[in-house]
Amino acid sequence: MRIAIKQIEAFLAVAEHKSFSAAARHIGVAQPALSTTIRDLETELGVRLFDRTTRRVELTQAGEEFRASSSKVLEDLGHAVQNARDLAARRRGRIRIAAPPLLSSTIVPWAIAAFQREYPGITVELLDAPAQDIREEVLSSNADCGLGTFSAHEEGIERTVLMRDNLALFMPADHPLAAAPYVRWEDMATLPLIAMARSSGIRRLMELGAESAAQVLRPKFEASLVTTALAFVGAGLGVSVLPTYALSRADQLDLVARPLVDPTVSRDLCLIRASGKSLSPAVSSFITVLRNHVQGRIPS
Repeated sequence: MRIAIKQIEAFLAVAEHKSFSAAARHIGVAQPALSTTIRDLETELGVRLFDRTTRRVELTQAGEEFRASSSKVLEDLGHAVQNARDLAARRRGRIRIAAPPLLSSTIVPWAIAAFQREYPGITVELLDAPAQDIREEVLSSNADCGLGTFSAHEEGIERTVLMRDNLALFMPADHPLAAAPYVRWEDMATLPLIAMARSSGIRRLMELGAESAAQVLRPKFEASLVTTALAFVGAGLGVSVLPTYALSRADQLDLVARPLVDPTVSRDLCLIRASGKSLSPAVSSFITVLRNHVQGRIPS
């Protein structure tokens, strides 16, 4: 079936005005063109829609039924067009972002608050998930995007880099190494170390840095969460190698961080989405706000 919107609009105009000439003036077309449009519509439907006389135009029974359903079609189409325009203009929408616990409790809530002040009609949902689960949340469409550290070679995802972060040594503010502007890997060889669990990407980066510096690190404790490692450091149980963004929580424990050098080990903090899936206008705007908050709240 090939019925055009202009045919339905023409039909409804005639039905409302009960006159071809009045309907033609209302929609701004010539009367012969309007008559041809209605005739083509009737041919396509295989039914007569109007009874025409020299004095009046009346809907047939089929015309009455078609009027009710076609009016609904145009109304629904109008709502669909307005909804699409609202989405494009960021007046409405929904975002669901998956982020690891530390970022979910430090940076992301402030980014959401700033975003909703600018776009109050857009709903933002936060899924705080283990770092190793975030990619799957995105691939399964349970989240529109994910935040964390992801390899550029991972299949199924596309990355937007928000910032580059370096590994640093976290310690109490009164620790002897806190007086130095930076720490070498060899400086921590004899210190009690709180390391992330072996499944952690941070742990793998730490081991890579130590190996590059020809050091062998033997952790005294292991932690699955960055917040747990920070708590151990705050309790005076040792030092920990963590990304700089952990400073957003370390200040509460009177901890400081010093860059680890020789070598400097970096990683990209990224926002990911499923490959081939376009960014909605809402997500595109949220990325801008999130990047500003990440860069503003994480020391370089």
